[in-house]
Amino acid sequence: MRTIRVRLLFLALAPLVVLAPVLLLVGMARWTADYDRILIANVDSDLRIAEQYLARIMGATGEELSAVAESVDFAEAMAREAAGREAYFVRKKNDLNLDFLYFVSGPAAVAEGRAWPVVARALKGEASTAIDILSPEQLAALPGNLHDRARIELRPTRAAVPSDRTVEDRGMVIHSATPVDAGGTQGVLVGGVLLNRNLQFIDTINRLVYLNAVTGGERQGTATLFLGDVRISTNVRLFEDVRALGTRVSAVVREAVLDRGQTWLDRAFVVNDWYISGYLPLRDSFGDPVGMLYVGFLEAPFSAAKRNAYLMMLAVFMLVLALSAPLFLRLAKGVFAPLEKMTETMQRVAHGDLSARNDLPRSADEIGQVAMHLDDLLDQVQDRDAKLRAWAEELNNRVEARTAELKEANSKLEDTWRQLVMSEKLASIGEISAGVAHEINNPVAVIQGNLDVMREVLGEHAAGVQTEIDLIDAQIGRITSIVGKLLQFARPDDHSGVAAQTEVRQVVRDCLVLVDHVLATADIDVVTKLEETPPVAIPVGELQQVVVNLLVNAVHAMEDSGTICLISAREARNGRSGVTLLVQDTGPGIPETLLKTVFDPFFTTKPGEGTGLGLSISQTLVQRAGGLISYRNLTGPAGVAGAEFTVWLPLAGNGDRTDTLKEGN
Repeated sequence: MRTIRVRLLFLALAPLVVLAPVLLLVGMARWTADYDRILIANVDSDLRIAEQYLARIMGATGEELSAVAESVDFAEAMAREAAGREAYFVRKKNDLNLDFLYFVSGPAAVAEGRAWPVVARALKGEASTAIDILSPEQLAALPGNLHDRARIELRPTRAAVPSDRTVEDRGMVIHSATPVDAGGTQGVLVGGVLLNRNLQFIDTINRLVYLNAVTGGERQGTATLFLGDVRISTNVRLFEDVRALGTRVSAVVREAVLDRGQTWLDRAFVVNDWYISGYLPLRDSFGDPVGMLYVGFLEAPFSAAKRNAYLMMLAVFMLVLALSAPLFLRLAKGVFAPLEKMTETMQRVAHGDLSARNDLPRSADEIGQVAMHLDDLLDQVQDRDAKLRAWAEELNNRVEARTAELKEANSKLEDTWRQLVMSEKLASIGEISAGVAHEINNPVAVIQGNLDVMREVLGEHAAGVQTEIDLIDAQIGRITSIVGKLLQFARPDDHSGVAAQTEVRQVVRDCLVLVDHVLATADIDVVTKLEETPPVAIPVGELQQVVVNLLVNAVHAMEDSGTICLISAREARNGRSGVTLLVQDTGPGIPETLLKTVFDPFFTTKPGEGTGLGLSISQTLVQRAGGLISYRNLTGPAGVAGAEFTVWLPLAGNGDRTDTLKEGN
């Protein structure tokens, strides 16, 4: 509903909302451009006034110097002794507010004419005045300590061209020369004004230019005289009472005015703020740009005035818009109210309340007819929804019943499949075991027979190798036992075990001797923590087979180096006393995805290197003894840190051996 309200509001206020801002922006842009042109024109006018004042000062200096050269006092002074002439020049210099005044003639005048064009023109009989730059040595040669007055320390200035200079010791002067030919005296009268630190000169320019408070005012209008890009006379302030002498002009202005000789009329950054600025290049008597004359006024007040004008116009526009929108909405309420009611009804229906209705007064207009038609449609939807819900409930009940049946059937099928796979594996093992037993028993019988022959032939001489012969006898018996255990694993129902009593610690020690040759092939350390425990209910050969298998697997897992830790201790489980044997190694462990298949027949982590029957046979032997074998990965600070097999066996005579414990591996 709000969307329609906004659309109608937009259609009604489009001329005000769209056209008025466009016209306002165009007008403001045009006004801003005109306003900026006026400011530039104003600073241009200010710059011309400053230029005219400088020209007038230079012209007045030349005229005053010519008047002195033509006066009777000058002729009389030239007729006096040197001391009298010197006193006259000092008095005239002070009367004319000059910084230096002297007379030069003869070869000295010719030499100075080569150095300065103004003197050269005076030697030709033409008075001349120009701005010139005097070196520190030339300033030092003039009376009045002009060298120290001209010296200005340079200050770091933002946006200026980088420079290694630290001081400006040259002098900018108004340089004037007039020819002298009176009473037989010929030469050139030279005078001038040092502009460095000439604050009276720059303040006079500032007062002449900024007579009004619009572009001037308290410290808003500024004037500056530059020698090169250095301020040598200015009323621009660094601080409250510190003038910005020694600061430099920005790089962009320097490039335009000094390097290209152009007049700058634009905004520019001056020391620490933006000014509407005018820069005029000053040329010396040689015609080269040597400095600049600047006037300007703060940009901030005019920017603020423009900003305030923008804000005022925007505020007026927003006020008109704010007054117009509510008035239009009030007039359009008759259209919005029914539409809003229908929108509310549809929202309630969308949230599941099918009983929601518009219940608007009957009306002959289009909106009233739409509202009544919507109520009729909602009645039909509610009726159909009730029927669909009934059908859906019945369908859900049927689906749930059928799903339960399928789950039960699927579970039975999976159990049958597992049993079938295991039966097929055991059958295969049985066939393999029978073949292996036949093939192994024959060579074993040969070995046993030849061993007996050796014992008879050697007779008493067999005493020296009796230990080795006994060991061969024991291992032949072990081979026979292992083959028998393979047959027991494949067909456990065909074999019945006899209760036995086996001491765990002794069996583990014997197994270490049997696998010593395997341990010797790698850098394997064995750590044992074997407690003295009562005998357990498992034949010695079967426990030996389990332990040897676990030790060999640990050595293969660690490959070249590592540690095997063997720990035995008494432990009760599920109310039955027994003994626990832990076999721990520092190998890589078994991936989490394979943990559930560790004891499956033919499972191996190194395909092609084993049959995968060792752990499966070990599990069968342990469980047949009423015990439990399990596996877990050992976790260290950096992840998997090895493997641990746990073998628990009940004590001999402690319960029925067929009562096998079950636990997840």
